[in-house]
Parts: sequence; C-alpha cells; structure tokens
Amino acid sequence: MFSRVARPAFNITRSLSTSSQNNAKVAVLGAAGGIGQPLSLLLKNSPLVSQLSLFDIAHTPGVAADLSHIETRAHVTGHIGPDQLEAALKGCEIVVIPAGVPRKPGMTRDDLFNTNATIVATLADACARYCPEAMICVIANPVNSTIPITSEVLKKYGVYNPNRVFGVTTLDIVRANAFVAELKGLDPARVNVPVVGGHAGKTIIPLISQCTPKVEFPEDKLAALTGRIQEAGTEVVKAKAGAGSATLSMAYAGARFTFSLLDAMNGKEGVVECSFVRSEETDCKYFSTPLLLGKNGIEKNMGLGKLSAFEEKLVADAMGELKGSIKKGEDFVQNMK
Repeated sequence: MFSRVARPAFNITRSLSTSSQNNAKVAVLGAAGGIGQPLSLLLKNSPLVSQLSLFDIAHTPGVAADLSHIETRAHVTGHIGPDQLEAALKGCEIVVIPAGVPRKPGMTRDDLFNTNATIVATLADACARYCPEAMICVIANPVNSTIPITSEVLKKYGVYNPNRVFGVTTLDIVRANAFVAELKGLDPARVNVPVVGGHAGKTIIPLISQCTPKVEFPEDKLAALTGRIQEAGTEVVKAKAGAGSATLSMAYAGARFTFSLLDAMNGKEGVVECSFVRSEETDCKYFSTPLLLGKNGIEKNMGLGKLSAFEEKLVADAMGELKGSIKKGEDFVQNMK
C-alpha cells in the first residue's frame, strides 16, 4: 500500500530554494533549547515561513537576534516569559512545541512526565486561548502522554480539532530510513519505512515489510534492526553521556514534519507523514499511522496496511503500554486545578 506513497522530499536545498511561497506564521515554543535552536534555524531557512515567532522562558531575544541576521525572508521575533505568550501565538498557523527537559542516562521518556506534562499543558492552554485554529505539533516527550494532554486541554476550551493536533514521531521514520539504508547500501533519501504505534520503546513499530524499496532481512537481523530503531534515542542519550538527548536529528525531523504540513496547507497533493494522532485504526485512542495531509490538517488516515506476523505481534505487545501512557496523560488534565 505504501509503495504508492511518495516520501516527502525534505532537504535543506529544497527548503532554501523552493519557488513555493506563502505567508505562514510559525511559532516555536521552547526555541532557546537544544532542539529549539537548530529547529528554528531550519525553519528560518525556508521560504515557506514568513514569520517565525520564538518563545522560551529565557534567552529567546538572543536567539531571535542571531537568527534575524540570516538572509532569508522569515521575519523573526523573540518572546520571553508567560506575559509574552499571547504576542508569540497570535495569528499562528503552526505551533511547534519542543519545550521541556531532555532525557539523561538511565531515564525513560516516561521519567520526564511530571515536568514536561505541566509545561505542555500550560502551552496548550495558551494555544487554546490565542491561536485555537493553529496546527499544533508536539515534540515534547513523552509524546504518548503529551498528545492526550494537549487534546484534553483544548477540549476544555471547546476548540479541539483532532485533525490539527500532531505528535511528532518523524524521528523514528528518519532513523528507520537511515538504518535500513546503511544495512542495505542504499541512498537513505530514497528509503521510506513507515513507523506506527507510539513514540517510546516497544510502542515504536517500524513496518519493514512495507519499506520502499522492498527490503528483506533474516529473522535475527530484523529483530536486531527493530530493537535498534526502538532504542535509538537511548543510543544518543548514552553517547552524549549526560549532556542531553537527540537534538540535531530531532530538529531535522521536526523541520521535515513542519515543511510537509506547510506544503499540504499550501495545496500540494499526496503529502504523507506518520504522526501520533487521535485514531480509530486500533483500540487505542491515539496511534501513529501514515496520514495524508491537506489544507486543514489530516485529510485521511491511511491506516496500518498489511502487516507481517512479526509486525502484528509488535502491535499487540505495544497496546498495554500505549493505553497506560494515554490514560496517564488524560488523568493528568482531569486532576489539574
């Protein structure tokens, strides 16, 4: 099924030189952080963005001043502290949220919950008030819980539109593409592996059987490859030895997803990305699958497609953890004062 779907052609050259123009205002909440700064740089490079609004609790004016010297069309503004959230968000078409604390060695994404849940709920509250129709793209972990948190906060304001709230899982796809290409000696730009489920550990389910071009691995190698994709974030956390988690690759993946969304909003047809969203595809309320994007967000959920027996087991094994993480996020908002 996915062999018919063209992979989004994201590269720096395209984002610098494409003739497609529009006047999108994009906000980055958490713009001074490890993901936020390189993500903001990539967004500043794109002619798809005319206004780039940067928000954080510290250092944003400096980041904005630095980026504003780059010779591209996006007008950059920096906003600092809760009093400036309204100015940062008013008129935004897309809001990207990398805000939050990163993982350290020995931590799971779920260990970030208490801190990041509060941050995401606060920012979702501001989005509900100041840009209720914006596309909201949440990078802050644990995504399996922060998307239910964002959704429940928007519901409280009566502005929830499930077609406009995205958990950014793109890094899982980017990693899968890179790892498969490395093993098979392929050009990674031409590899497309759908990754479904969630965005943590065993909930990350790469569908190698649906890879374009078609690839095959012996059972042991397939299991090892799947495990590496699932634990790739931990690989980076360990390699950085306490200095943070994946920031540069996450910024690239966040930019790729944002550009795909902007392309679709500008009327480009056939734009497909995987994302963790409200879903009827399984008995989980939220689930990542390939999505056809359009002017109003999700145009069509393309579902799981045909799974191998190995992948069916991965999906079954992920359900318990995924449902628990979703409920944890929903309960957090219900118990907020």
